[in-house]
Amino acid sequence: MTTNAPHAEVLRYTAFSSTPDGGNPAGVVLDASALDDSEMLAIAADLGYSESAFLTAPPEDLGVPEGRAYTIRYFSPKAEVPFCGHATVATAVALAERIGPGELAFATRAGVVPVEVAQENGTVRATLISVEPRVEEIADADLTEALAALGWPAGDLDPAFPPRIAFAGARHLVLAAATRARLADLAYDFARLEALMHRLDLTTVQLVWRESATVFHARDPFPVGGVVEDPATGAAAAAFGAYVRELGLVPEEAVLTLHQGVDLGRPGELTVTLRQGDPRIRVSGAGTRID
Repeated sequence: MTTNAPHAEVLRYTAFSSTPDGGNPAGVVLDASALDDSEMLAIAADLGYSESAFLTAPPEDLGVPEGRAYTIRYFSPKAEVPFCGHATVATAVALAERIGPGELAFATRAGVVPVEVAQENGTVRATLISVEPRVEEIADADLTEALAALGWPAGDLDPAFPPRIAFAGARHLVLAAATRARLADLAYDFARLEALMHRLDLTTVQLVWRESATVFHARDPFPVGGVVEDPATGAAAAAFGAYVRELGLVPEEAVLTLHQGVDLGRPGELTVTLRQGDPRIRVSGAGTRID
C-alpha cells in the first residue's frame, strides 16, 4: 500500500521481520526532495508509525557506487529524531527491491551509516553499521525519576546490569529487568516519562531482560515520539550492544539476539554483532513491504 501526500509517494515497510505483521512498520519516502520539514512531519504523523524515513541526495561522496548514497531524515509523529535503526533497515530493503542488494550509505544527523543488504533464501536482510558509540552514567535522581515514571521498584532491576545511558546514533536509557514478568508488565506514566526523556535528550528507554548469555528480550517506551511503545528499535539495539560490551557483560566479539514486539503482538528479531577492534555496532534484520 502507498499513501500519496503532496509531492511524495509514501511506501510502507516493516523491519526486523520477514512477515508484514511482525517487526516495526516505517513509512519510506524514496524521493523527499520536494518536501519541507513541516510536510515530512505531517506525513509521519498521518502514518502514525514510530518513525518514517525521507531520502534526498547525499551531501558528498559517501564511498559507495553512484546511486547508492543518500541523505536520510527520520520523523516520528511528534518530531525529527537524529537516527532510527528500524526505518534505516526498512529503507534499505525498499531500495534493494529497486536497485538490487549491495552496499548503501546514509548521511544521517548522527553521522554516516553504511548498510549492507543481502538476499538470503528469499528474505531480504539489511545490516547497518552504527556511528561510534558511547556510554555514560545516569544521575541517581534521574534514575529514581525514571523508575517512578515506569512504576518499577528498584528491586525489580537486574543488579548485574547497572543503569546507563548509551548512544549509537541516539541516546537511550538502558534498564534491565530481573524477570520476564517485570518486562511484560509495562504500564507507565506517559507524561512523566516524556518530561524526563526530553530533559535528558533520550529517544527511548531500552528495557531488557536476559534470557541467556546472548539472547535478550527488549521493550522501548517512546513517549517523546508520541508513541507508547516502539515495536522493534534498531538504534536502541545498537546502543545496547555498546552498553553490554562497555560493561564487560558479553565478550568483545559476540553475536546477540534481541527479541522485541512479542508483548505487542508484532514479534521481531534483531541481531547485534560486536567485532573486536571495531567500536561500531552492527544491527541486522529482515524487512518486507506491507501491502
